[in-house]
Amino acid sequence: MRLSFYIANSDYCDFLREKDPCVPYTMESKSNRPFVGIVLVINGINYYAPLTSPKSKHAKMKNQADFYKIQGGQLGAINFNNMIPIHEKSLKVIDINGLPENTTEDKNYKNLLINQLSWCNANKEAILVKAKVLYQMITQGRANEKLKARCCDFLLDEVLYKEYTT
Repeated sequence: MRLSFYIANSDYCDFLREKDPCVPYTMESKSNRPFVGIVLVINGINYYAPLTSPKSKHAKMKNQADFYKIQGGQLGAINFNNMIPIHEKSLKVIDINGLPENTTEDKNYKNLLINQLSWCNANKEAILVKAKVLYQMITQGRANEKLKARCCDFLLDEVLYKEYTT
């Protein structure tokens, strides 16, 4: 199965954030630059893992348990620390082909998404392994305090996920 890009529902993220302050803000209103993520199945649950756009600091950063550079950071990174369990109804697929190309910035952003998605699909097995390893480290209490503080509380968020979807 190929990966796709999604936008997470901001109301759902707000609901989780009430009890888990590590849940990221979705910035859903920023229509030309949506908060983009991929969906991975972990422990039988869909998990939304957000991406970040490329930044100069990524060149100096190393891949870690909760952070995975896309093409060496040239295309951004995946923030596994911010992944959240999510119901399909709280996801909106991004139609990359339908994105506007009115300006050079629009075209560059569209090309970035195309390249990010291509890389993610070419590396989807490694991405899933990294996500599962982090999930296990956090849920089994094997993460150090610094890592734990950076990550969403996956078990709490799963409880909230079940409350929100029932």
